[in-house]
Amino acid sequence: MIRRATPADVPAMVQLVHDLAEYEKAADECTLTEAQLETSLFGPNPALYAHVAENDRGIVGCAIWFLNFSTWKGVHGIYLEDLYVKPEARGHGLGKSLLATLAKEAVDRGYARVDWAVLTWNTPSIDFYESIGAEHQVEWTGYRLSGNALGRLAAHVDD
Repeated sequence: MIRRATPADVPAMVQLVHDLAEYEKAADECTLTEAQLETSLFGPNPALYAHVAENDRGIVGCAIWFLNFSTWKGVHGIYLEDLYVKPEARGHGLGKSLLATLAKEAVDRGYARVDWAVLTWNTPSIDFYESIGAEHQVEWTGYRLSGNALGRLAAHVDD
Protein backbone atom coordinates (compact mmCIF):
# COMPACT_ATOMS: atom_id res chain seq x y z
CA MET A 1 0.00 0.00 0.00
CA ILE A 2 1.24 3.49 -0.88
CA ARG A 3 -0.04 6.45 1.13
CA ARG A 4 0.88 9.94 2.28
CA ALA A 5 3.21 9.96 5.25
CA THR A 6 1.84 10.87 8.66
CA PRO A 7 3.69 12.10 11.77
CA ALA A 8 3.60 8.53 13.13
CA ASP A 9 5.72 7.41 10.14
CA VAL A 10 8.62 9.76 10.90
CA PRO A 11 10.76 7.33 12.95
CA ALA A 12 10.54 4.65 10.24
CA MET A 13 11.28 7.20 7.52
CA VAL A 14 14.36 8.50 9.34
CA GLN A 15 15.62 4.93 9.57
CA LEU A 16 14.99 4.43 5.84
CA VAL A 17 16.95 7.61 5.04
CA HIS A 18 19.85 6.36 7.16
CA ASP A 19 19.62 2.96 5.43
CA LEU A 20 19.74 4.73 2.05
CA ALA A 21 22.80 6.70 3.14
CA GLU A 22 24.51 3.46 4.12
CA TYR A 23 23.59 1.89 0.75
CA GLU A 24 25.04 4.96 -0.98
CA LYS A 25 28.27 4.54 1.01
CA ALA A 26 27.77 7.82 2.86
CA ALA A 27 26.36 6.79 6.23
CA ASP A 28 28.72 9.17 8.07
CA GLU A 29 27.22 12.12 6.15
CA CYS A 30 23.62 11.44 7.19
CA THR A 31 22.65 13.37 10.32
CA LEU A 32 18.86 13.54 9.85
CA THR A 33 16.88 13.44 13.09
CA GLU A 34 13.24 12.68 13.75
CA ALA A 35 12.68 16.25 14.96
CA GLN A 36 14.12 17.69 11.73
CA LEU A 37 12.04 15.49 9.47
CA GLU A 38 8.86 16.00 11.46
CA THR A 39 9.25 19.79 11.35
CA SER A 40 10.05 19.76 7.63
CA LEU A 41 7.05 17.57 6.78
CA PHE A 42 4.45 18.66 9.32
CA GLY A 43 5.63 21.91 10.92
CA PRO A 44 4.05 25.34 10.47
CA ASN A 45 5.61 25.91 7.01
CA PRO A 46 6.13 22.49 5.44
CA ALA A 47 8.14 22.50 2.24
CA LEU A 48 8.73 18.76 2.12
CA TYR A 49 6.32 15.95 1.28
CA ALA A 50 6.46 12.19 1.54
CA HIS A 51 4.72 8.97 0.68
CA VAL A 52 5.37 5.63 2.32
CA ALA A 53 5.13 2.05 1.15
CA GLU A 54 3.60 -0.19 3.78
CA ASN A 55 3.09 -3.93 3.94
CA ASP A 56 2.34 -6.43 6.69
CA ARG A 57 5.79 -5.68 8.19
CA GLY A 58 5.13 -1.94 8.48
CA ILE A 59 6.80 0.90 6.60
CA VAL A 60 9.23 -0.65 4.10
CA GLY A 61 9.82 2.22 1.70
CA CYS A 62 9.42 5.93 1.15
CA ALA A 63 9.56 8.72 -1.39
CA ILE A 64 10.56 12.10 0.03
CA TRP A 65 10.09 15.06 -2.29
CA PHE A 66 9.63 18.79 -2.67
CA LEU A 67 8.44 21.20 -5.32
CA ASN A 68 10.74 22.73 -7.87
CA PHE A 69 9.79 25.17 -10.63
CA SER A 70 10.40 25.20 -14.36
CA THR A 71 10.80 28.77 -15.53
CA TRP A 72 10.63 27.50 -19.11
CA LYS A 73 7.29 25.75 -18.60
CA GLY A 74 5.97 28.21 -16.01
CA VAL A 75 4.78 25.48 -13.65
CA HIS A 76 6.00 23.46 -10.71
CA GLY A 77 7.49 20.02 -10.80
CA ILE A 78 8.44 17.44 -8.23
CA TYR A 79 12.02 16.84 -7.16
CA LEU A 80 12.38 13.39 -5.65
CA GLU A 81 15.05 13.69 -2.97
CA ASP A 82 14.93 10.12 -1.69
CA LEU A 83 13.38 6.92 -2.96
CA TYR A 84 14.15 3.83 -0.94
CA VAL A 85 12.65 0.40 -0.42
CA LYS A 86 14.14 -2.02 2.08
CA PRO A 87 16.07 -4.82 0.33
CA GLU A 88 13.77 -7.52 1.72
CA ALA A 89 10.72 -5.71 0.27
CA ARG A 90 12.14 -5.18 -3.23
CA GLY A 91 10.87 -7.03 -6.26
CA HIS A 92 7.18 -6.53 -5.43
CA GLY A 93 6.63 -3.28 -7.34
CA LEU A 94 6.78 -0.90 -4.37
CA GLY A 95 9.42 1.37 -5.93
CA LYS A 96 7.41 1.58 -9.12
CA SER A 97 4.23 2.24 -7.13
CA LEU A 98 5.91 5.06 -5.22
CA LEU A 99 7.07 6.65 -8.48
CA ALA A 100 3.65 6.11 -10.09
CA THR A 101 2.08 7.90 -7.11
CA LEU A 102 4.41 10.87 -7.64
CA ALA A 103 3.66 10.83 -11.38
CA LYS A 104 -0.07 10.93 -10.62
CA GLU A 105 0.50 13.76 -8.13
CA ALA A 106 2.32 15.71 -10.85
CA VAL A 107 -0.30 15.04 -13.51
CA ASP A 108 -3.24 15.81 -11.21
CA ARG A 109 -1.68 19.13 -10.15
CA GLY A 110 -0.58 20.18 -13.62
CA TYR A 111 3.13 19.91 -12.82
CA ALA A 112 5.59 19.60 -15.71
CA ARG A 113 7.80 16.73 -14.53
CA VAL A 114 9.36 14.61 -11.83
CA ASP A 115 13.14 14.92 -11.48
CA TRP A 116 15.71 13.07 -9.41
CA ALA A 117 19.37 12.10 -9.35
CA VAL A 118 20.99 8.68 -9.14
CA LEU A 119 24.57 7.73 -8.41
CA THR A 120 26.45 6.68 -11.54
CA TRP A 121 27.43 3.31 -10.04
CA ASN A 122 23.87 2.41 -9.03
CA THR A 123 23.11 0.32 -12.10
CA PRO A 124 20.15 -1.59 -10.60
CA SER A 125 18.35 1.73 -10.01
CA ILE A 126 19.40 3.14 -13.38
CA ASP A 127 18.08 0.04 -15.14
CA PHE A 128 14.81 0.30 -13.19
CA TYR A 129 14.38 4.01 -13.97
CA GLU A 130 15.02 3.47 -17.67
CA SER A 131 12.56 0.54 -17.70
CA ILE A 132 9.74 2.89 -16.68
CA GLY A 133 10.63 5.47 -19.32
CA ALA A 134 12.80 7.89 -17.33
CA GLU A 135 15.44 9.64 -19.42
CA HIS A 136 19.05 10.15 -18.40
CA GLN A 137 19.86 13.86 -18.60
CA VAL A 138 23.24 13.49 -20.30
CA GLU A 139 23.71 17.17 -21.08
CA TRP A 140 23.37 18.25 -17.44
CA THR A 141 25.95 17.90 -14.69
CA GLY A 142 24.94 18.33 -11.07
CA TYR A 143 26.76 20.71 -8.75
CA ARG A 144 26.60 21.23 -5.01
CA LEU A 145 27.84 24.04 -2.79
CA SER A 146 28.16 23.01 0.86
CA GLY A 147 30.37 23.06 3.93
CA ASN A 148 33.32 25.45 3.94
CA ALA A 149 32.79 26.46 0.31
CA LEU A 150 29.21 27.46 1.09
CA GLY A 151 30.36 29.56 4.05
CA ARG A 152 33.13 31.23 2.04
CA LEU A 153 30.79 32.22 -0.74
CA ALA A 154 28.14 33.46 1.70
CA ALA A 155 30.76 35.71 3.27
CA HIS A 156 31.02 37.60 -0.03
CA VAL A 157 27.47 39.02 0.19
CA ASP A 158 28.70 42.31 1.61
CA ASP A 159 31.69 42.61 -0.78
